[in-house]
Amino acid sequence: MSQDNLIKLACKTCKRVNYWTSKNRKKVERKLDLKKYCKWCKKKTTHTEAKK
Repeated sequence: MSQDNLIKLACKTCKRVNYWTSKNRKKVERKLDLKKYCKWCKKKTTHTEAKK
């Protein structure tokens, strides 16, 4: 996994960075929007791509 493809996923409700993932920037232009578990909110929330 290369460093330039790594992106942060932040919780939409509490704004904390919980996950790191990678994406192919040539094929996916839009920002990622995933449902993930947030340990601070203690529930599944939407996580969006955050700035590095």
